[in-house]
This record gives sequence, C-alpha cells and structure tokens, in this order.
Amino acid sequence: MRTIEVCLTPDLIGQHDLKGKIVVVVDIFRATSCIVTGLSNEVKAIKPVGEIEEAKALGEQGYLMAGERGGIKVPDFDMGNSPFEYQKDDVKGKKVVISTTNGSQAIVKSEGAKEILIGAFLNLEAVAEYLLQAKESVVIHCAGWKGTPNLEDTLFAGALIDECAEEMETTGDSALVAHQLYIANHENLFGIAKKSSHAERLSGFGIEEDLEFCMKENEYQVLPKLVDGEIVS
Repeated sequence: MRTIEVCLTPDLIGQHDLKGKIVVVVDIFRATSCIVTGLSNEVKAIKPVGEIEEAKALGEQGYLMAGERGGIKVPDFDMGNSPFEYQKDDVKGKKVVISTTNGSQAIVKSEGAKEILIGAFLNLEAVAEYLLQAKESVVIHCAGWKGTPNLEDTLFAGALIDECAEEMETTGDSALVAHQLYIANHENLFGIAKKSSHAERLSGFGIEEDLEFCMKENEYQVLPKLVDGEIVS
C-alpha cells in the first residue's frame, strides 16, 4: 500500500527519503496560498528562489518580484506575500519570482522528489484527487516557521491525510499527530489556526483578511507543479 508521511519543517527533510515520491509543499500563511491563487488567476508561472539577490536578478529579466522576510514585503519588490496581490489584473500573463522566509525555501529543499506539488487549503481537493490517482507514495513537506513546526501547515497535512486515508497508509508519528489535530479541529479550522504563533505574528501587520482567506477550502481547482524550476498549473 502506498504511504503518506509528514515532514513538519524543512530542517527535518533530510530524514525523509524523497526518491520516487511525490512531495506536496505547504506554507498556508502565505506562500503556497499565494501560488495557488496566482495560477488560478492566470499568472503564467512562478519561480521559487531561496535568496533575495536571485529574485532581483530575475526581476531584471522581466519577472515580477514577490516575497517577504519576517512577514514584511522585501524593499523594491513588486509584490509582498498576500494572495490578494495575485488576483490583480496586472499580474495576469506574467511570470513571478517568489522568495519568502519559509515557503520558497521548502520548495527548493524538496529537490530530489519525483514530483513537487504545491498545496493549500484553497486547492485541497485538487491535490487529493491527483494523489489518489497517482501510483507513488507521498511526503507532505510543511514550511513551518524558521525551522520549527507550525499549526496551520500541520492542519493542512492532517486534512490531506484525511482525504487520502482510504488509499494510503500513514507512516511516522508526525503524520499521526497531523491527522489527529485535523480531526479534532476540522469544524473550526480558522478558529484554531488564528491562535497559532505565526498567525498572531502576522496579525500584527493588519492582514487578518489574508489569514482568513488562506483557510478557505477548495476555492480553486488548480494543481500547481514544479516543472523545470518553475511552478505551473
């Protein structure tokens, strides 16, 4: 039987064998929610990079630069890290380079997997449907916060496990913890997620509307996938 496991933070990804597996990267607040929103709103492609200087170099080649450090938009970038910025008309048909504190780092560190997908509550059903039809085992790679686990990404991991439970077997205590966390809170996801330290940190920037939007389930049917270094639908 295929397995599904959870890596709670990029600092632990070295403990997971990614070869031949599908990795689903998740950073609910807010990078992967932005990516899902952007590709659902006709952004052509999104390129994740780890460092600000890499993003600036691509900006000189015509990419829109998006990203943050510590929740704050990087100076001189075109966009920050809000999903609402990816709904504007002036991003349609454009390529975006994204560099964030956690999410883009997790994507970069997932190299070595057979496939890298981007997950969020916004496209939960689309991700689950793809995984159920695939033949490979799965690693859910949570971006966390600066090397530590966080609540909202772990909740998503539990939700995805729940969607796939009949076809996949969980392996490892991290997957068990994530699934039980989701089961205990599935009727009030935003209520529990907004109590997380990451949500409280970001709320200080006045972006609770972002956080609430990021916890919506199945707003989009897009399935973002990393292909030749760029995320496309």
